[in-house]
Amino acid sequence: MSGFALRVPDHILDQAKAAAAEEQVSINQLLVALIAEGLGHRRGLRDLRQRASRADVAKALKILDRAPDVAPDHDDAVVTD
Repeated sequence: MSGFALRVPDHILDQAKAAAAEEQVSINQLLVALIAEGLGHRRGLRDLRQRASRADVAKALKILDRAPDVAPDHDDAVVTD
């Protein structure tokens, strides 16, 4: 494992300390987990963009055009926030 000095603005460090205390982990553990989550998120977005660039939109729309036009099930609902 490697070490890395990181300069963090005071207000962010304060939030990190509070979050680490809430989760009962060290600040180091919290920051490593957040960095890993962020990198995973970025990787996922990159992969989606790559897949989207290969998409055949016209073909997808033809498939959707074949979907039956039926009412939703009685227990289906549109959720809005």
